[in-house]
Amino acid sequence: MGLTLAQLTQAIRTKVDMDMETVVAENIAEHALGFFGFSNRIIDNALEPTDRNLFYQLQDYDLLTTESEETTLWDGREWRIHYWKFKASAEAFALAAAEAAKNQQSLIDEDPYAGVYDDVPTELWRERSGIDDDYEEPLF
Repeated sequence: MGLTLAQLTQAIRTKVDMDMETVVAENIAEHALGFFGFSNRIIDNALEPTDRNLFYQLQDYDLLTTESEETTLWDGREWRIHYWKFKASAEAFALAAAEAAKNQQSLIDEDPYAGVYDDVPTELWRERSGIDDDYEEPLF
């Protein structure tokens, strides 16, 4: 798993609601990533019910998935272990969402009127043309 906090935050905002405050999405992302640490999956038994509900929501947003494995105990019984892990597509989606957010922000930050006067010749501007404009002359 190579998801960063910023990437997962943006992925959550994209999946849930783009109007969601970044702080709220960041708290959710930080909470979820806190379980994984340096591992790419965690065991389901480590989760409290409220945390498991969050993981189910992230699964609904198509970011997490489950897997399970069976093992034989020493007494011959079969034991199933359930894990949570980020989907392989989650990192790609998070990167795309972060890039889209960056592009969206650059469009918002760009002033559409910034170059309005760029094509106007400088001769038309009295103060730039070098012509005295009588501004400093006394009126009477």
